[in-house]
Order: sequence, then structure tokens, then C-alpha cells
Amino acid sequence: MTRRLKALFKEWFYVLLCVFLTLIAKTLFRLRVTGREMVEKGSGYIAIARHRSYWDIPFLAVALGWRNRVHFIARKGLLRNPIFNPLIKLYATAIDRERLRALKQERLIGIFPEGTTRRHVDPKAGAIHFARLTGKELLPVNIQADGPYPPRYPFSFPQVTISIGQPFGIAELEDQTVKVDTRAEHYRLLSKRLMERVDAS
Repeated sequence: MTRRLKALFKEWFYVLLCVFLTLIAKTLFRLRVTGREMVEKGSGYIAIARHRSYWDIPFLAVALGWRNRVHFIARKGLLRNPIFNPLIKLYATAIDRERLRALKQERLIGIFPEGTTRRHVDPKAGAIHFARLTGKELLPVNIQADGPYPPRYPFSFPQVTISIGQPFGIAELEDQTVKVDTRAEHYRLLSKRLMERVDAS
């Protein structure tokens, strides 16, 4: 019974959190979302977005809607942050090879391939590996900000538009990528193509 209560708390807290974050996003950021119909009920996806601000995390959850609970892949270093630690324990998995296979049961995974909010960082190949491991389709999510992003506190907030693109399989990405000699280079190109699909959404 304890496990069931914990699961119910997790679901309802996520709904309340999404409602609260939606109010903030629409009030401060005048958030607009297009393409939510791309998320088919019952289908499994890996949602991919660029990472330019810590606001990207709640924006991705809000864009996909409270009915589509996102389980995020997070850096272990975030566990040391007292603000993010409880939320990561509830709705994320810190990157750990032994735990990745267990994530197959999660319907919707959220990954920011760049892994950092620093500019001009090449995307890591983790999303590609994870797509192969789970067999889930990739769901490109383009977060666009008209104005300073991250926002300049306390009064300068950008207008944010989020576009959810057509999901696609890893095989489709392979078909669009030139063959190269080394596995590392191949995965680098796949990751680059993946982010191009995100930007085009």
C-alpha cells in the first residue's frame, strides 16, 4: 500500500507542479506551445531539446502537458543542489549505466543532449545510445525565446514559443547521416543531425 500511495503522490504532485509552472510560464514568459498533438497517447518517446537555461526543464514539462509525465535524465552533479535534489529523486534519474535499462518502462523521457547550459557545446551521444537501447522514437522540441534568455531578473523576461516536431526513429536519422570510418565520428554526426532536427521543429 505504501508503494501505491507513493506512486499516487508522485502523479498528483506532478500535475499540481505542472499547473503551477504553466501559470508562471504563461504569465511571465507569455508561453505559446504548438505541436502537442504530435505526442500520441500510449506511445513512448525520448523528448530532445537544447539546453540554454534551467528554465528549459520546466518548459519541457509544461509543453508536453500534465497528462504526459516526463522522466528526465540528469547529471549526477545536480544531486548536490538542494533545490533540484528532491525533484530529481522524484522525476529524474542521474546518469548511471546500471540504471539506464530500468528506464525502458518510462513512457516519456526528457534529455538535453548538450548536458550543460554553456554555449557552443557539442551534443553528447547519450540520447542516440538511449534511443537504440529503448527502441523509443525521438521527439524534437524547439524552445525559442524572443528576448533575454536566461531571463534578466527581476523584470526582463522573454516571450517563449515551444514547437513540438514530428517524432522519428533512429533508423531515419541513420539514413540522413553520411557513413564514416569510426564509431565515435558516426555518433558525433548522428548527434549533430539530431539537434538540427530539434532546431527545425
